[in-house]
Amino acid sequence: MLEEAGIKAADILVAVTDSDETNLVAALFCNILSPTTMKLVRIRGEEYLSHEEALNGPPYAIDVIINPEAEAVKKIERLLELPGAVDVGEFAEGRIKVIGIRLDSDSPVLGTKLIALREKTGSKQILVAAINRDEELIVPSGKDELLEGDLIYLVSEEKNAEDALKIFGKQDESFKKILIVGGGNLGFKLAKALEGYPIHTKLIEKDVARCNMLAEALDKVVVLLGDGSDKELLREENVQSMDLIATLTEDEETNILISLLAKQMGARKALTRISKFSYLPLVSAIGLEHVVSSRLAAVNTVLQYIRRGRVLSAMALKGEAAEVIEAVALETSDIVGKPISQIPFPKGALVVAIIRGDQVIVPTGDSTILPQDRIVVFAARKTIPQVEKALMVKLEYF
Repeated sequence: MLEEAGIKAADILVAVTDSDETNLVAALFCNILSPTTMKLVRIRGEEYLSHEEALNGPPYAIDVIINPEAEAVKKIERLLELPGAVDVGEFAEGRIKVIGIRLDSDSPVLGTKLIALREKTGSKQILVAAINRDEELIVPSGKDELLEGDLIYLVSEEKNAEDALKIFGKQDESFKKILIVGGGNLGFKLAKALEGYPIHTKLIEKDVARCNMLAEALDKVVVLLGDGSDKELLREENVQSMDLIATLTEDEETNILISLLAKQMGARKALTRISKFSYLPLVSAIGLEHVVSSRLAAVNTVLQYIRRGRVLSAMALKGEAAEVIEAVALETSDIVGKPISQIPFPKGALVVAIIRGDQVIVPTGDSTILPQDRIVVFAARKTIPQVEKALMVKLEYF
């Protein structure tokens, strides 16, 4: 089947079935049939991940191991660091943050046009890259106003991230008590990670054997046997005093229902695991802002390798409505040596940051990109082919 599909002419094999064994065998035969094809392989089982170094060598020669749960945990940890955010992405080794926040009725910036935002806030190091309004993604101009209910995406240096949240009225207290529902791969990995934080954590798992394994493997987390959708159990475990409930079972409908129940009972925030991208607008509409998706985490890993040009990292937003792409400005690409306002990017694409050595620049239309600068680009999905074309080296260079 790989031969029929044209594996010998393929640049990349992406093996992302739900079976680790299928993915590994696909990589094995790819390496036999076409050793030069890059192999991106999804692996979830700890028994395989503990031998990552061996899998990178022959006979598999896997180039990139995609572990969706590990990527999802990283996202949750970023959200814990910025409690007021509903989405956080990192670029340039964490020096730049892309932060999604929902504007509430008491936000001090409501009614402000973006052109006046710097003057009103006194900050030149914040840029609004996108607005999601009524499930429509807008790449804004200076004339656009910020309205109640908008989900906006800010670009900020890491050192300014907390100040940026304060400017938009999102000064939240840190998380001290967390309840995890679901002790599968993702729940276990998150519980393990939280043992390194000063956070009191409980985990509810309904499978007896799995619960025993978790209790043995975790030192600081309190592991409870029970059904996380049981209202009485939630009340007994003081869900009303929890700063965050993370519903991470394999059943996303169950996760949605438990999150809604916990919030109704008084939990401060709910983090809901979702796999179906079609559910993302729904959960937002019913008041569940914090969403984690192992699938979307895997997509982000794959994107940086399939995008053309020197792409270093990529992050999909709102399902896949847009991407944030970090890339190197190559000497003969169309983006260097001219003001950003003259770059041949389509409407719907925006350079939101320039990294030049240790310097991070939030650009204006007059800013110029130099060769070897790292740039962060926001791009609506329909504009991505043109953005890729601009990032690529011109053929005549060779």
